[in-house]
Amino acid sequence: MSTKTIDQINEKIKKGKAVVLTAEEVSKMSENHTPSEILKKVDVVTTATFGAMCSSGAFINFGHADPAIRMEKLKLNDVNVFSGVAAVDAYIGATEESETNPKYGGAHIIEALIKGEDVHLEAHAKGTDCYPRKEIVTTINKNNVNEMFLFNPRNAYQNYPAATNTTNKMIYTYMGNLLPKMGNITYSTSGELSPLLNDPEFRTIGIGTRIFLCGAQGFVSWNGTQFNTSVKKNKNGIPVHNATTLAVIGDMKQMDPEFIKAAYFEKYGVSIYIGIGIPIPVLDEEIARCVSIKNKDINTTVMDYGKNGHPAICETDYEKLQSGTITINGKSIRTAPLSSLYKARIIANKLKNQIIDETFQITQPVQNLPKNTNLTGLEIRGENK
Repeated sequence: MSTKTIDQINEKIKKGKAVVLTAEEVSKMSENHTPSEILKKVDVVTTATFGAMCSSGAFINFGHADPAIRMEKLKLNDVNVFSGVAAVDAYIGATEESETNPKYGGAHIIEALIKGEDVHLEAHAKGTDCYPRKEIVTTINKNNVNEMFLFNPRNAYQNYPAATNTTNKMIYTYMGNLLPKMGNITYSTSGELSPLLNDPEFRTIGIGTRIFLCGAQGFVSWNGTQFNTSVKKNKNGIPVHNATTLAVIGDMKQMDPEFIKAAYFEKYGVSIYIGIGIPIPVLDEEIARCVSIKNKDINTTVMDYGKNGHPAICETDYEKLQSGTITINGKSIRTAPLSSLYKARIIANKLKNQIIDETFQITQPVQNLPKNTNLTGLEIRGENK
């Protein structure tokens, strides 16, 4: 068999005959099997990542009070929430911070709601003929709101640069605390388990792809923001720094707090850890080759966060990064992950078992993601130039 279809694979799943492996298992398998042999033996490969994804948030519909209110200024647990959507619809960004506690923010609200905890709501309005109420103070939780769903504009980066700091002082970033004089290097990609590194050309991942999202079944809803296909690639076709991303959506009421965690980065701010797993159907030899990628074959760029523009210092690979140290210019430097490989492995195996148990169906994308994109920067005009 030189090719397969998603329908054929789903039929094998229904009959209990499909072979489903994690990306790490297939990488190991590729040491003794060719892509052609892997195509014959394996039907689905599960990938996963669990890392900080700042560009995340949630839509909530609270339901109408009596008398009704058109919420104009809204806070949840003292965190400002965007209410300019409709009367009782709102969007809470994960990185929005409390006005009284900068270590607490939208991410914590989202996690609390998924856990089933009560959240304090305070809203104010001018009052209208159809929405006469001018203020409301109450509590909400996942059982008394109509809907609450994650809609994350930028998740699951295809690759992300490693970070270091060549200056003489400690700096505090979304890549963690970076010690002076290249005292450490941090990174935030799960290597050979990472979803978009196993399908770099988006042969199987697109709009409508069903995914594991924070313990629930979600979907790829669009290409993520800052989706960039023009990034330099290595000899294996893998981008060597941040490239493409996914916009994803899923029902928070079905999510598991084990796979979503609020976070605070010192002197940077609030973020949120998102768990994503994506199944890749092995349709042909090229996909079989892609899902066989090993950490040593995946390069990323080490960038200097201590300087404007974060200039590149060198390239390395994930085998070296995951070893705990890398050597640059004769200096041995400690490395540390910001994403959790432990959690990613749990997600990949959980998704694998869901597919085998027939509770997770592989989907055909309804539309492909764009092929030719690049990024533009913000042009500074006027007095601040």
